[in-house]
Amino acid sequence: MDAIKTIAKDSLKEKIPAFSIGDTVRVSVKIREGERERIQAFEGTVIAKKGSGVAETFTVRRVSYGVGVERVFPIHSPNVADVSVIRHGKVRRSKLYYLRDRLGKSAKVKERIG
Repeated sequence: MDAIKTIAKDSLKEKIPAFSIGDTVRVSVKIREGERERIQAFEGTVIAKKGSGVAETFTVRRVSYGVGVERVFPIHSPNVADVSVIRHGKVRRSKLYYLRDRLGKSAKVKERIG
């Protein structure tokens, strides 16, 4: 087991931004289109964080044109260029899956002040 951890330690990112559940984040993702590579932003609310080490992921949800869109990003993936926190949310749950069933203002997360 230690051999696996030492191999995985090489692919861990050193600088990971501090964000938590309920925060609104902007994830910059590298998109390859043929020969060219560009960076696309995906902004939404973090509704879940799972795993540890190399397998650590977080789920971001946003509503785009009335349709809920969720993407799961591996934190240590080379395709995730940057994660920036837009605002901090005030939540009392570790998973915000209940936001999937809500519409309008009830689907919003209050902002944490201070």
